[in-house]
Amino acid sequence: MPNFAYRAIDTNGSIVDGYLDAPNESALEARLKQSDSELLRCKVKSSRRFSRRSKVSRRELIGFCFHMEQVSRAGLPMLEALTDLRDSISNPGFREVLASLLAAVEGGKKLSQAMEDHPDTFDEVFVNLIAVGEETGELAEVMKKLTEALKWQDELVAQAKSIIIYPAFVGTVVLSVLFFMMIYVVPQMVDFIREMGQDLPLHTRALIGLSNFLVGNWWWVVPMPPAVFFSISYLARQSVAMRFRVDNWKLKFWYTGPIVSKIILSRFASYFALLYSAGLDVLAALKISEDIAGNAVVKDALEKISVSIKAGKSLSAGIEATGLFPPLVVRMVSMGESTGRLDAALSNVSYFYDREVNESIDRLKAMIEPAMTVVLGSIMAWVMLSVLGPIYETISRIGV
Repeated sequence: MPNFAYRAIDTNGSIVDGYLDAPNESALEARLKQSDSELLRCKVKSSRRFSRRSKVSRRELIGFCFHMEQVSRAGLPMLEALTDLRDSISNPGFREVLASLLAAVEGGKKLSQAMEDHPDTFDEVFVNLIAVGEETGELAEVMKKLTEALKWQDELVAQAKSIIIYPAFVGTVVLSVLFFMMIYVVPQMVDFIREMGQDLPLHTRALIGLSNFLVGNWWWVVPMPPAVFFSISYLARQSVAMRFRVDNWKLKFWYTGPIVSKIILSRFASYFALLYSAGLDVLAALKISEDIAGNAVVKDALEKISVSIKAGKSLSAGIEATGLFPPLVVRMVSMGESTGRLDAALSNVSYFYDREVNESIDRLKAMIEPAMTVVLGSIMAWVMLSVLGPIYETISRIGV
């Protein structure tokens, strides 16, 4: 379907520029009229720019799911629900997506089929769950579960940001001050310290050596960390082996590795339980879960679980063979298989990981502030002691 860059005029007389998918100009004009806008001119553009324009936040998706859940429970028509949402959304990109959904549903498509045309807004998990809800008549329940899953993700992202922002800010400020002292302050005091005619202690000699190194090499030392980071990121995108190595390092890095692992497995367990309880079979749920893992190591493990199930093994046996899941999770899944209540067992697994992730993040938040204080305080103490120590010792001798 072509993507049009258009210019239109709304009911207030304001000019509106945007991007919209439509089979032809007539359909584009009809779609804009649904948004109370009149088409002025248009031309075909690539869909890539549209996808950037139509970026939809997680909170907007939460509002969409909640609204659709309430409408479904009330038994109101789908077209009315989409029309109300389209008219109340402030994000122009999301409003265009909803207008596209509305036009597709009016044309006879199911909601899930219409969502497939917007993969940047509705991912594969979202579309598959909506399709299952439509087939089973449990669309309201599916929307409720999607709302809960998206809320959990939003809370997790907020917690992660709260952990990162403080040390990043404090670390940047302290390291900037330290770099300024090494480049400007320490070199001006080196000659004065050496003229005192005394043997300099080891920590002062180390500080002077580091200062001389930074003065002579700052032009490549400063850009080196971001250059290394972006180089590794680029290689990970280009090479499967490098991506696997980097993702494996993320899972094994000291202290944060286990937290990252729990977050990934929690996301997998949450969506897997959601997909299975919605009516998908185990293999189909695993296949979709592979793509949302976001980690090559975990994705490889999930692929191995699928292979073992196809070979006739149980889900619990496949999970145990990966070595990623603790024994308690394996036992819960095994119990669910033996009792015929795998959906309940998967929900328990999701709850288990949610709790583990929250507890790990709370421990990290409690530890990170004192750890930052000790580390950065030690660095500043070393600098001050190395600079002021010899001066204080010389003044003491003069007094004697």
